[in-house]
Order: sequence, then structure tokens, then C-alpha cells
Amino acid sequence: MRTLVLAGLCAAIAAAAHAQPVPAEPPLLAELPAQVSPDRLRADIAKMVSFGTRHTLSETKSDRRGIGAARRWVAAEFGAISKDCGGCLAVETPSAVVTAPPRVPEPTEIMNVLAIQRGTADPGRVVIISGHLDSRVTDVMDFKSDAPGANDDASGVAAVIEAARVLSKHKFPATIVYAALSGEEQGLHGGKILADYAAAQGWRVVADLNNDIIGNTEGIGGARDNTHVRVFSEGTKAVETPEEANRRRYNGGEVDSPSRQLARYLDGLADRYLADLDVVMVYRTDRFGRGGDQVRMLEAGFPAVRITEAKEHYHRQHQDLRTEKGIRYGDTIDGVDFPYLAKVTRLNVLGLAALAAAPAPPKDVEIAGAVSADTTVKWTPAPDAVAYRVWWRATTDPTWRYSRTVAPTGETKLTGVNIDDWFFGVSAVGRDGHESPVVYPGAPGRWERTTPAN
Repeated sequence: MRTLVLAGLCAAIAAAAHAQPVPAEPPLLAELPAQVSPDRLRADIAKMVSFGTRHTLSETKSDRRGIGAARRWVAAEFGAISKDCGGCLAVETPSAVVTAPPRVPEPTEIMNVLAIQRGTADPGRVVIISGHLDSRVTDVMDFKSDAPGANDDASGVAAVIEAARVLSKHKFPATIVYAALSGEEQGLHGGKILADYAAAQGWRVVADLNNDIIGNTEGIGGARDNTHVRVFSEGTKAVETPEEANRRRYNGGEVDSPSRQLARYLDGLADRYLADLDVVMVYRTDRFGRGGDQVRMLEAGFPAVRITEAKEHYHRQHQDLRTEKGIRYGDTIDGVDFPYLAKVTRLNVLGLAALAAAPAPPKDVEIAGAVSADTTVKWTPAPDAVAYRVWWRATTDPTWRYSRTVAPTGETKLTGVNIDDWFFGVSAVGRDGHESPVVYPGAPGRWERTTPAN
């Protein structure tokens, strides 16, 4: 009897999953990875290292040393890229005067450098790539000693600049923002400035791909890994209300926030387009007890993930330049594996392009079917989606397993798929085959920004 029940269940699932054809793969995504250059990444990091220190409290007037020189160089690079694409990038430098003892003891202007590539059809929908420009040594308040910050986080900023070079040659329906942030080491201030700026501009942020420490492949014990990259994502929203939390605890959704869906989305892109890089999804907002600028975006209600190398080398992070007992300390350029950094940059380029080319994540996704053998899935259709894909998976599965492509009517019934046994989601498919991330039903998966409670 048990065998017959399982056979019937599998047959129903298979019939529902294959009811409609799967959309064709868009050709652009297959072309983009080859356009990323390890040599350009190396040159960018070498230039950032040449500024001696990029500490948030360091020199701002010099053209040769300090955070001021570094951020002016980034702005000039964005300007040169914009010139090459006929003025397609608008360079902005949002800033704030911050006093935040003990790490920012005196009023200090903290400035981000952004390049904004406006979308052709839906410019209010925004996809962001970010990395932090500032660096530090052992003493977080030491703004005079050399702090090369080659991997932490010139590697992330180099990925941001290279992504701008590659993607500025193409046009996308949504806006892409390339962001070099400051003040991360002094308290994630650049992330807060970015979140405040996004809110003030009324951006509908689909994703912030925050790249922090992405170029090293040798761990502190000597083990090497140049084929994996970690993507950290929050499980439940930082801005979840008590009422939403109560409903989630009852019906599920702990691992289905928009940020978690972004991690799955990047994992899927790597599986399809990057034969030599695999995404390791880590179901945490960040590394244990540590943080990055994506935290401030999450706290503001924007979807965000942190992208970080698989093997960190702690002798090369937050260290004075020195040699002790035969061990070299310091974040120098020889600790960066540029072919690996290029792989991680390719993942970012794919993610940005796919998200900016696809329709927006579906709105108003809901499910119904209690005391029924079938599940009804509903959403609000959008004019830029020519089809939708309805997804489901077992409640213990980490990734989506089954799908059915349906017409953009805003409703479909999954016959024989019991609502009690599965988690559900919906993605939107555009005319050219680009597909949005999956949206989980209700408040846990809602992509639209929820204003944080005061």
C-alpha cells in the first residue's frame, strides 16, 4: 500500500511539473563570463594598494595617500567607463558626517562612490553590487600605518569596477548601481549611507550583492580552495514584525526570505554558466559573530547577500605588516588569487545581468488549498512578464525542486499537490527568457520593501 501511495504521489508531481515547457536560456548570460579580465582586476587592486592606507579616518586632501585619493580614483574610473559607453553612468558621491565613538570619535565625512546605469524600461527597479574601499590594520583606530587592504576589501571594489566595465556595454530594463563604500571597518557606515540614499531616491531594490573578501584561496592552515565561494543570506527578515513572525512560525518561511532566494538564484546561475565555480550557500546573515555592509541594507528592508571566498586567511586580515616567528602578517597583493577573483566577479556579473534583465519578482504571491488535495497559487500579473513559473519543494529541501510554467493569468491550480506537504513559490519570465528569483508566499517572501519599525 505504501508503495502505491508513493507511486501515485510521484506521478502527480511529475505530471504537474512537466505540464508546460521550460523557457529557453537567454544567450547574453552565456557570453558575459569571458568578458571579465583577471589582468584588469590585478591592476585595480595594485592601484588601490598604492594609496598606502585607505582607513576611513585617513588623509582626504592628498592625491597620493589616504581614503580621499582612493575614492577620487574610483570616481575617475567610473567616469572613464561612462565615457566609453557614451555617458551611460552617472557618478554620485552620497556622504554623511558621522560621529560614532569609539571608532569615529570626531565628526568625519564618510563618502561612498556610486556609478548608476539607469534602466531602459523600469529605472526605479535597482540591482546593486557593492564592496568597501576602506582598509585597516590591527588597531582599528590606526589611520597612519600602511594598510594595503588588497583582499579586504580592494578585491570587492575591483569586482565592482570590473562589473561596471563589462555591463556598461549592454542595456538592461532595470537600473544597476556599482557602489564603492567607505566606513565599513569603523561600523558599517557606508552600508547605512547606501541604504539611506536608496530609500531617499525611492529605489525598489531587488538585490544588493555585497562583495567583501573575495580574492584569497589559501586558508590559514594551508588548505586551498579555488572552486567554491560562499554566499551568506538572512533566513527571516530583519524588519519582520511580531505579527508576521507568529504567522511564519506556524506556516513556515524561515528559510525563504528574498535574501535567501537571491542565494539560491546565484547558486543556479553558477551551476548553469560557471563550470569551475560552485556556490556554497551559508544560511546565516554573515560569518559567525561578524558583519558586513549588507547588514545595514537588510536592516533598512532591502534584500541583500554577502559574497565571500571559501577559505579566509586570518593572518592577512586586520593585521599590521610584519613577520613574527617566520609567519608573515598583512593584507598584501600577493595574497590575492586573480584567476579565482575573476571567477567570483563573473558570478556577480551574471547575477546583476540576470536580475536587471528579468521582470521584477512577482507581487502578492499567495496560496490556498487547506482541506484539499490541490493547491491554488495566485499572484498579480505584470506587463513585462510573458509567463510565470510556479515552484514547489519538500519542506526539508534546501532548494526548489519542481516547477511548472504557466500563462500570465495570475492564478494556477496544482492538481494533486497537497498544500500541507510542500513549500511554494513563483518566478516571472520575460520575453527573452530571463527569469526573476522565486518569491515565497506572504510576508516572509514578499520582495517589496517593508519600512523598519521605529
